[in-house]
Amino acid sequence: MTEQQIEFTVENPGERLDKLIVAEVGDSLSRAQIQALIKDGGVMVNGTQVKPGVKLKGGEHISVTIPIREENDVVKPEIIPLNVLYEDKDIAVIDKPAGMTIHPGVGNETGTLVSAMLARWPEIAKMNTNEKRAGIVHRLDKDTSGLVVIAKNDVSRRRLMEQFQSRTVEKTYLALLEKMPPTPVGRIEAPIARDPNQRKRMAVVRGGKPAITEYRVIESDFSGDQALVRVNLLTGRTHQIRVHMAFIGAPIVGDSIYGFRKQRLKLKRHFLHAAELAFDHPRTGERLRFESPLPPGLTNVLEKLRQK
Repeated sequence: MTEQQIEFTVENPGERLDKLIVAEVGDSLSRAQIQALIKDGGVMVNGTQVKPGVKLKGGEHISVTIPIREENDVVKPEIIPLNVLYEDKDIAVIDKPAGMTIHPGVGNETGTLVSAMLARWPEIAKMNTNEKRAGIVHRLDKDTSGLVVIAKNDVSRRRLMEQFQSRTVEKTYLALLEKMPPTPVGRIEAPIARDPNQRKRMAVVRGGKPAITEYRVIESDFSGDQALVRVNLLTGRTHQIRVHMAFIGAPIVGDSIYGFRKQRLKLKRHFLHAAELAFDHPRTGERLRFESPLPPGLTNVLEKLRQK
């Protein structure tokens, strides 16, 4: 067992310790895991162990020690139900639920999409790649639901990845924003890289990788000033939609990393869903299109906002 050490200084007063740690470590640990880490003495405030919900005054030195298991390239297959919309000998299209991580990593070694894939399609383990990435050609964040295409062999994986790199794959998302964006239709061109102040987050950074996001407001007559938008990704940077929406001052509802500190709607996930996906079949070249409706939990959020 090895350890990862993260140290930083609190900038703003009034922050809860556990929420601040969530912002620092990003998606690698859940809030429940962070609270347990604090209770076990893995987080020190000015060298002293404190409770997870303590309010900070600003200026404190925070030290976080995260235990890291040794890397193991072998993934244990797990029989986990998958909503498979399409499959043949080359590919499969899966409607991923929120809460499922794509591949194993620190704090998420089990219950992943890769684990479920290896149980359902054992031949994927024979691919010429790290087993933790077997069949994966693109990612969705853990709490983002929706469409994912996976490859069942090396040829399909290579050809699909080429399509993502050449930007011929169409990816459309639905997102509920905390407030109306500056314009009803927009295009955000802002480079993204690791946040220099919080290493587990991404941010708009000069000199970062080019990132382009297009959006269109499709509904805004809610009880609050939230806005439902369709988002098209022209690039595929980590956390791109979440970072870009926060950058224009309209973060995604339920986003504990990039959203407002005080959120009006209490969601257990962020309101982001990969609703449409189109690409060329890696063997036949046929253009395939898939759609995924909003899951019931997100639909219920919209219905409540419409009724008030």
